[in-house]
Formats: sequence, structure tokens, C-alpha cells
Amino acid sequence: MAIRLGLIREVVVMAFDTVRNNKLRSGLTVLGVVIGITSIVGMTALIRGFDESVRDMFRSIGPNTIFVQRFGVTSFLNGAEFKDLLKRPNLTVSDARAIEEQTTTIELVDIQMGVAGPAIPQRVFHRDLKTKPLTILGTTENFAQGTRIPIIGGRFFNGTEVQFRKNVVVLGNTPYRLLFEPFGIDPVGKTVRVGSQQFLVVGVFDKRPNAGGVNTQADDFVVIPYTAYQRVFGLRSFRVSRNGSMIAFQIGVIPRDGVPQAEAMADVQRVMRSRHNLKLDEPDDFDLVTQDAFLKLWDKISQATFFALIVISSIALMVGGIGVMAIMSISVTERTREIGVRKALGARRGEILFQFLMEAAFLTSVGGVLGILLGSGIGLTVHLASGFPISLPWWSFALGLGFSASVGIFFGMYPAFKASRLDPIEALRYE
Repeated sequence: MAIRLGLIREVVVMAFDTVRNNKLRSGLTVLGVVIGITSIVGMTALIRGFDESVRDMFRSIGPNTIFVQRFGVTSFLNGAEFKDLLKRPNLTVSDARAIEEQTTTIELVDIQMGVAGPAIPQRVFHRDLKTKPLTILGTTENFAQGTRIPIIGGRFFNGTEVQFRKNVVVLGNTPYRLLFEPFGIDPVGKTVRVGSQQFLVVGVFDKRPNAGGVNTQADDFVVIPYTAYQRVFGLRSFRVSRNGSMIAFQIGVIPRDGVPQAEAMADVQRVMRSRHNLKLDEPDDFDLVTQDAFLKLWDKISQATFFALIVISSIALMVGGIGVMAIMSISVTERTREIGVRKALGARRGEILFQFLMEAAFLTSVGGVLGILLGSGIGLTVHLASGFPISLPWWSFALGLGFSASVGIFFGMYPAFKASRLDPIEALRYE
């Protein structure tokens, strides 16, 4: 063991001297490794940070919230054809009422119209100011409780205002910041125009979580009672608007405290199948979507992205590995007499092989350390410059070092084997 430790110490010192005495050649040798490891660490930091922000956004939906949709993420994850999904029956307000009245596991039911993106884009006006086109949502009084978006001013509209189709509105954070915040005006009690209709502002939402900390238009909306929505826009169920955009109707459901989500979903499924007159052997013609479904879809996307990163970075590492092999082969040729002397003094083949493998691994490990530092620096620079979230897990550093050392060992194997097989007599005679 003492001999082995001494050999390792000697090899490390020799490798360090090789790097120090041949700075340019060593730098060019590990350049590909540095680029590859920088890509792995830097992109891992950004992808992991973005991944965590997306998961936080999905978690804000609520772990127990269930959405009843004509079709959604679940259908596409199961490989359903879009043309078949369009044949499904529309959801209606009556479906929401049936879930509310015929289930025993559900605490809260919310009707949500216009939730499939900016299906009915309308500008919001206040005096001589106006916003860009925003999404208009029509909901019940349960929307704020169901979505858990904080209200920073005023209140959410109540059941009486929904029942009597009152023109009241709760502003998303974007219209609030565009129309009122720059002037220090409290919007509660003020009148705004949504499209062609006057609405009284009763509340303002706080900012919603954004994936990656960038503007994903998550706050570009206003919420009005769904009864007023029906009166103004004439929407009673899912349809396709004149401009071809989809206007969706979905039902948000929250189970009672202590009720497992699976039990609540089975209860909702029973009611919906009964209303749609489905037989036992017929599949559901609606979707029940939860936070887990969104996360499952995102997992597929993030895994594919990370795999692509590894493949691209591996190309750079392979180029670096080929450079290591070429330089180590040249080194073996230059040090033929040294190898002959070591063998004449009793060095075994395994020790010569180990020496050159250690030199190759040391070179690429230096490149790995530089790549880790550069990759971390890139991630931190992007974070400080743009606020983009990053994550630097310890395993990304271990992965970088492991990859770099493995590249050195793999591509240094041929030159090391070549050196160990040299005949000592021929090596000593080499000029």
C-alpha cells in the first residue's frame, strides 16, 4: 500500500509538472473537456432552476384541486386524437350544479369560463389609459379560494353579485400595474371599461408565480362573474370563436378536508358519467385533471431536454477526448527513452499503464474543474443579470468531475497501453 501511495504521489507530481511545463499544449488538450463540462454545469443550473420554478407554479394550483374539462392534459398524455376529442359533449353549468348537489366528498365547485388562453381578448380602459388585450375569465365566487391567488386590495365578488349578474371585476396584477399603480391610485371603487361594458373594480390580485421568473403573461387577466360573462359574451359552454380560438369551460373542484383526492375524483366521475349516459364499458368523454397530470407532462418535457443537453455536451467531451488521445500518444513518443529507463529500473507494465492513465485523468480533471467554475459563473451571471432562477446541486459538480475523469481514462487507455507494451531495449535505443 505504501508503494502504491508513493507511486500515486509521484504520478500526480509528474502530471502537474507536465501541465506546468506545456501550458499551451495542455490548455488545447483539455479545451474540449472544458467546453463540455461548462455546458453540462451551466445548462444544468439553468434547467434545474427553471424546472423548480415551473413546479412551484404547478404547486400553486393546489395539491387537491381537480379540474373537470372536456379534454385536457390527460387526454394528450394518453395519446388521444384531437379530432376524436372534438366529438366529446360540451360541459355545462348544469354539470357543475350536479357535482355540487350530488356528491358528498366535494367542498367547493367553481365554474370557470375563458380559461384556455386569451380566447376573448379585450382591452381594459380607465379614463384615457388602456391595456393590451387581456384574458377575460368568468367564474363563481369560489375562484379566489380555489386558485389561492392572494388579493392585495379590496375583495373578491360574492354570491349575490354572481346571482344578479353584476358588472363587477377583480383585476389581475397586469391591468392594475398599467392603469393604477404608476399614479398611486387605489383601483377599488373605480370604474373600468372591459370591452364595451362598464365594470366596478372590487378587488386586485397579487402577482402569480411565473416559470423562470420571466413574464409569461400569467397576470394578464381580469375576472368577472360568470353570469355577467354569459350576458356580455354569450358563452354557455365550450365552443370555437369566429377567429378560430378555443373558448373553454372548465369546472374546478376541491375535496372536503380529510377526503383523499382519489375518492373525490371517483365521486365526480360517477356524477359526470351518469349525466352523460355512459355505459360501463364506455370510456369517459371528459377529463379529470390534477396537479400530478401537469407535473407528469412537465417531467416528460424536462427529461427530454436534459437528455438532449447530455447528448450535445457529450459531443464536446468526445472532441476533447480525441484531443487527449492525440496529445498522450505524442507524449508517449517523446518519452520513449524515459519509459525504457523506468522499465530497466524494474517498473512493471501495470505501473507504466497506471502512470499514463493518471496523467490523462489529471489533465481532464483540471479541465473538469475549470468547466465547473465557468459553468457556475455563467449560471450566476445570468441569474444576477436577469433574475432567472438557477440551481447548482452538488451532483452536477460530481457529474462534471466524473465525466471529465472518465474521458481521460477512456481516451488515455490506448496511449497508456501502448506505453506499457514498449520493449525496454528498443525504448532505450530510441532517439
